[in-house]
Amino acid sequence: MGEITLKSVGSLQKGNYIIIDDAACVVVNTQTSRPGKHGHAKVRLQAVGIIDDKKREIVMPGHDNVQVPIIGKKNAQVLSVSGNHANVMDMETYETFDLLIPAELREKVSDSDTVMYWEILNDRVMKQIMQKAQ
Repeated sequence: MGEITLKSVGSLQKGNYIIIDDAACVVVNTQTSRPGKHGHAKVRLQAVGIIDDKKREIVMPGHDNVQVPIIGKKNAQVLSVSGNHANVMDMETYETFDLLIPAELREKVSDSDTVMYWEILNDRVMKQIMQKAQ
């Protein structure tokens, strides 16, 4: 499992990251109910998986802690492109591995480009092209 930290569920806002059902997600909506006479405020949090795009929802007391992924943003050089995958080499560790090319970048990625990828839990996701090959 990648790096994680704990945060109060009540402090999370739209756009923050959270781990629900062992999947890294981005928060798309939060609602906080008013506490009752003897109760605590409840938070309803809706999130979408970063990797699988699945919608997930949790309801819990606002003071409870949840796991939040620490996202490593790294650069890699594209060695080759084959279909929907690119074989890349990390610019710091020189490790080579395959990355799925997101739909919005499929026509743009080519050999020798520098791309940014995120390391989230046990997954790696290509996010953008940093520098086009000359």
